[in-house]
Amino acid sequence: MTSTTINPYLAGNFAPVREEITADNLQVLGELPIDLCGMFVRNGPNPQLPPSGNYHWFSGDGMLHGVILHNGKAEYRNRYVRTQKFLAEQNAAKAMGTGLLEPRQRDNFNDLSRNTANTALIWQAGQFLALWEGGEPHAIKLPELDTVGSYSFNGKLVSSVTAHPKVDPGTGEMLFFGYSVHPPYLQYSVVSASGELLRTVPIDLPEAVMMHDFAITENYTIFMDLPLTFSIARMQQGKPLLMFEQEKPSRFCILPHHGDNNSIRWFECPACYVVHTLNAYEEGDEVVLIGCHMTATTMGLSQTPDHPDADIPRLYRWRFNLSTGIVKEEMLDDVSSEFPRINEQLLGRKTRYGYTAKLAPGHPTPAFEGLIKYDFSSGASQTLKFGSQRYGGEAVFVPRPGAVAEDDGWLLTFVHDEGSDTSELVVVNAQDFTAEPVARVLIPQRVPYGFHGTWVSEKQLSVAP
Repeated sequence: MTSTTINPYLAGNFAPVREEITADNLQVLGELPIDLCGMFVRNGPNPQLPPSGNYHWFSGDGMLHGVILHNGKAEYRNRYVRTQKFLAEQNAAKAMGTGLLEPRQRDNFNDLSRNTANTALIWQAGQFLALWEGGEPHAIKLPELDTVGSYSFNGKLVSSVTAHPKVDPGTGEMLFFGYSVHPPYLQYSVVSASGELLRTVPIDLPEAVMMHDFAITENYTIFMDLPLTFSIARMQQGKPLLMFEQEKPSRFCILPHHGDNNSIRWFECPACYVVHTLNAYEEGDEVVLIGCHMTATTMGLSQTPDHPDADIPRLYRWRFNLSTGIVKEEMLDDVSSEFPRINEQLLGRKTRYGYTAKLAPGHPTPAFEGLIKYDFSSGASQTLKFGSQRYGGEAVFVPRPGAVAEDDGWLLTFVHDEGSDTSELVVVNAQDFTAEPVARVLIPQRVPYGFHGTWVSEKQLSVAP
């Protein structure tokens, strides 16, 4: 294979690492805060075997990269999520099936789940779950990162589970949804603070759409019926199964946490797509949503976008007035960024600060050259660059124990130095955002670019099953 035909998602720091290691007493540049104790874990795609067909980044097997921090020391481990697909391919010693860019009829494992558990992670009710939006979660043992198995909420799960469930900090409930190409196109579930799946209700949509994320406020749940549609009939005509339909409006659905179709309010906006939301909250008669808006998208499944501004995410704010039915949409920043996060102790409540990963312009694959801290009170922002030839990803906010100020804590993210081909965990003081990182933990193995991470506190680790 010549260099001109190498898949960019199998090269450089997108290329998989296949060795699972455990390493302690890692070298630290700077000084780890003594009260930063717990485990940072990030998920991402990492094919265990050479993929067949035209590989897409979204298709790789899930691999967890974890760094345990305790009393200024650090240790690292990485483990594959051992899904049904992973184990079947491991046993066969070959990739069994095709990826997102291949026609489904080329599949040679139609009876095998495509679930790679490669997208995100969540801790709730003593369970640590690896997530993939097209299927069930997988329970993970901490701190070992060993796969316990698929997780069905004691057999009550009847839908797929979004990669982005929301845990309400006020009630401890976990809210999630599952979408499907077959009716019901959307199902909405509530899990109690003790981990019991309480209810699942269908939400009526006119057609199947790709819905990656959603948002909650203290009292409401917000779903986004955006015009990135699935159509089996369209696919049978030789057209794409998944397509952004620019002529259709975007619809936003707002309902109470324990509501159903009878309690929904619908709002319409111009066509757009939102991969990730930052947060939502209530303010007077309004429900306010902040997220990364794209005028159009190909989701990386096509190289020929129809819209000149496709696949360029920018931070937006929507205000939905529950009294008048009016919706206001505004761009907060024209700088392109994604992977939005907040201090999740305030999820669903109005926050002053938000954080995103800044996209580097001109790259054929996603490359994040730094972080942005937004102050929604003043409208100002600060940018932290990782440095020349250094790229990272989503930064997770970790509150300082006992903190009073919203931004009193740290931002954690993996950064890769493409010059030296080395990776590190970077720890940034969120209150001194543009200063040098307080610590850089050198990882003894390359950490490929990936998706979403989370922080598990030392207290949570102590009760992990």
